[in-house]
Amino acid sequence: MFHDPSNDESAGPLKGLTIAMMGGLGPGPFCGMLLGDLGAEVVRVDRISEVDGTLPPDEVLRRNQRSIAVDVKTPRGREIVLALAKRSDAFVDVYRPGVMERLGLGPEDLMVQRPDLAYVRVTGYGQDGPLAQMAGHDINFVSLSGALHAIGVSEMPVPPLNLIGDFGGGGMLAAVGLLSAIFEARQSGRGQIVDVAMIDGAALLMAPIYGMFARGMWQDRRQANLVDGGAHFYRTYETADGKHFAVGAIEPQFYAEFCALLGETPPQDYDDPESWDAHAERIATRFRQKTRGEWEHELTSSQSCASPVLSLDEAPEHPQNRYRSNFARVRDVVQPAPAPRFSRTRPMIRTEPSLPGDHTLDVLRELGYTEEMMDAAAADGIVRQSATARE
Repeated sequence: MFHDPSNDESAGPLKGLTIAMMGGLGPGPFCGMLLGDLGAEVVRVDRISEVDGTLPPDEVLRRNQRSIAVDVKTPRGREIVLALAKRSDAFVDVYRPGVMERLGLGPEDLMVQRPDLAYVRVTGYGQDGPLAQMAGHDINFVSLSGALHAIGVSEMPVPPLNLIGDFGGGGMLAAVGLLSAIFEARQSGRGQIVDVAMIDGAALLMAPIYGMFARGMWQDRRQANLVDGGAHFYRTYETADGKHFAVGAIEPQFYAEFCALLGETPPQDYDDPESWDAHAERIATRFRQKTRGEWEHELTSSQSCASPVLSLDEAPEHPQNRYRSNFARVRDVVQPAPAPRFSRTRPMIRTEPSLPGDHTLDVLRELGYTEEMMDAAAADGIVRQSATARE
């Protein structure tokens, strides 16, 4: 699964792109992973205090990146980050508004030496507005976008993991913004600031729902709509062994196929919202009569739109996932493989996750530091190399 240096096309489509980013949790490393998976060189600036500490919970997100540990609050540490940014196509800031300016590492500081730099800022609420300085997490950003209100059971909203704000609306949108700014800079010769706010991204992901709501095609309540668990042909059902099956037979021909395999006659009013609950109860009774495995055997067809709900242990072993190698094992960790796929420049897991300070000395050498300069910086607490650096 690791990169073969003898094959340039296995380096990914972003080979030659260089990204520097401030270390953090969640959206930043996820953005770095996406870009690194696609072949970009990503160097993360981590805190001195994190070196040889506890394993970060988002360790997998640090693959295909390198880490340098620097005390950026010192003038000499600042000079290292400036040198790193000067050789980079983009720089990612994951701190609250104003923090990087106080450190002397804001957009103006970096772009004066690299005018075509894409300076990407990833925050919860954006660089301005009444909540710009507020702390928050995915659940907060999603709640203010309207997304959380729309997700869950009728009685209450249910947090949809931290996929919408942190990763979809944060890290993934940051990668799109970053690449867009680099593309434009190569035409204009001018860099720019990319303001990525997770509240913005969460709202953007809700575009189709807001569109249907405006047209009267979506009710502003949970489990009352076509794809929020309200419709009997788009929800999950418990099986006899306490597991679940997912049904997404929206179109008439798919619903007819599903009912035929289930042993039910399609009702004439199957698409009438007033009848959804009654039909759902009939289908639920049917599903409780057999195990998930039995239903998988009976319901699997090209048009039933029915599938077992797999656990984290089970999903990597599903035949479709195995065929497409959708999961990879790096040492003892099973994790999603890089995506999307390219016909020539294949994205790969080139290196396992980097921990803080794993590549401090290597990066400093690339920036022109001598052994004496590195020893002095380490002795003064400006930089730190991990004692347990991974190969």
